[in-house]
Amino acid sequence: MDFRHTPEQDAIRDAVRDLCSRFPDEYWRDLDSRSEYPDAFVQALTDAGWLAALIPTEYGGAGLGMTEAALILEEINASGGNAASAHAQMYTMGTLLKHGSETQKRAYLPKIAKGELRLQAFGITEPEAGSETTRIKTTATKRGDRYAVSGKKIFISRTLQSDLLLLLARTTPYDELADKTQGLSVFLVDLKAAVAAKKITIRPIETMLNHHTTELFIDGLELDASALVGTEGMGFRHIIDSWNAERILIASESLGDGRWFVERASRYAGERIVFGRPIGANQGVQFPLAQAHADLLAAGLVRDKAAWLFDHGEPCGPESNMAKLLSSQAAWAAGNAAMDTYGGYAYAKDFHIERKFRETRLFLTAPVSNNLVLAYIAEHVLGLPKSY
Repeated sequence: MDFRHTPEQDAIRDAVRDLCSRFPDEYWRDLDSRSEYPDAFVQALTDAGWLAALIPTEYGGAGLGMTEAALILEEINASGGNAASAHAQMYTMGTLLKHGSETQKRAYLPKIAKGELRLQAFGITEPEAGSETTRIKTTATKRGDRYAVSGKKIFISRTLQSDLLLLLARTTPYDELADKTQGLSVFLVDLKAAVAAKKITIRPIETMLNHHTTELFIDGLELDASALVGTEGMGFRHIIDSWNAERILIASESLGDGRWFVERASRYAGERIVFGRPIGANQGVQFPLAQAHADLLAAGLVRDKAAWLFDHGEPCGPESNMAKLLSSQAAWAAGNAAMDTYGGYAYAKDFHIERKFRETRLFLTAPVSNNLVLAYIAEHVLGLPKSY
């Protein structure tokens, strides 16, 4: 087993790091203070082809694998940026590439790859269902060769910065299903057109970090049957392919955050002099940082395995979920170690720690709570009784 990155993967890391150097800490701090979307950064990623990493070359993309996509997002966060501003365009590919029709892929993927269209919104979560996706109530009722869609979505990020929406809706009433994972379908929605027609209303949600998340109110939206992705009623299964990609990519962003915290805090600990010596000479400062480094390395190996399985078409649900769990925990521990290392200065925005600390905390909860990941492992890996 060879754990080394290929020269091509090293080149990807170097190129992404070089791009990110054009967007220093002050760029992200300014955006955070104004709750603004990083348009210039996302455009630079698009122009460089990184957001088309998973799109096959026949559709104008880079034709890379999940392993390379993971490295791209990890390096963005390790450079001090926030890849959440653009990551959805990668993980929605898990559903669109595997289950989309050739017509859909020909129509949309080349434009997405060129940056003419953005697919940045993933419409699943609802206020009453939360993480219990099989309970969603947004309904797509078939009428002839069209679907009438109505419902509400919450915590749907980047809808104001997206042209397209990958939407999960109910096509069979819940009470009519023996298998509750059926009866849901995926649709590719022209979001801009739906908003212009007042069929979708977007309401921003103010949060403790600069994340651009929203509520969607869908009323009287009509979709042609050609908007259906995959097989009607099998949307829950189709969306799992995006979920596995999402877990791997979120793990990668967490790993990048963790690396950033450890590097910044280690450097500061070596330079900060208190009582006549660097604070990094104290084991109380050293040990949390050393532990964080070790945990990040271990979590990274699980992420790498999950990405390898995904790229080889193998089942990767357990590994993807565990990668997200372990990476988010390791990043949060690294963030706490950095906060302790910087002391009072950690709260000063000039040092940038507090922004990253807020961003990193999100991944313990989203896009799936770590408690649900543990419940999944207990039930589906260990064979324990269902706990929910």
